[in-house]
Amino acid sequence: MNYHGAKAFILDKLERELSGDLTYHGMHHTLDVLYVTEELCYFEKVSPYEAILLKTAALFHDSGFTINNKDHEVLGCNIAREHLPRYGFSSPEIEQICGMIMATKIPQTPRNPLEQIICDADLDYLGRDDFFSIGNSLYEELKAYNVLETVETWNRLQVGFLEKHAFFTETNKRRRSPQKSKYLDTLKEIVAGYEKK
Repeated sequence: MNYHGAKAFILDKLERELSGDLTYHGMHHTLDVLYVTEELCYFEKVSPYEAILLKTAALFHDSGFTINNKDHEVLGCNIAREHLPRYGFSSPEIEQICGMIMATKIPQTPRNPLEQIICDADLDYLGRDDFFSIGNSLYEELKAYNVLETVETWNRLQVGFLEKHAFFTETNKRRRSPQKSKYLDTLKEIVAGYEKK
């Protein structure tokens, strides 16, 4: 597997083809997910071989946005299937990578520890200090695509999302869940304020 070749290919593709409206799902998000995936591989004691598969999945997981913002996970798998063979990835390895990409589709549905890691890496920000700034970039993106109109709708959506979401890895349960709970409490207070108007 030529991981570095595949990485150079997909980062170049993302840089050239992602829309400027993707204030959340831009190249910075893919690099963030890659970085957290590397961290979680270390903390969760993932083998070097499986770490390569995971990092490749992280790099390709939102590549479907180069085509469309609808069903981008399926489109990302298509891109992986088309391009990864020439970087020495076998069909079973590519299908494993596609399983990881599909697991990140909301609501997340990981079926094994590797899929759990990429799911936690994808939503790592939910329990980090940059929660509100990253959340705001997602709000701006959803507004640009006419999915949302108001901050109130967005905050109600966030409360519902955080109430349903749970981290899967022991690492993120420990290091991200406590902070995520505080953000949920803060957002609930904000939403309660809307009721009083």
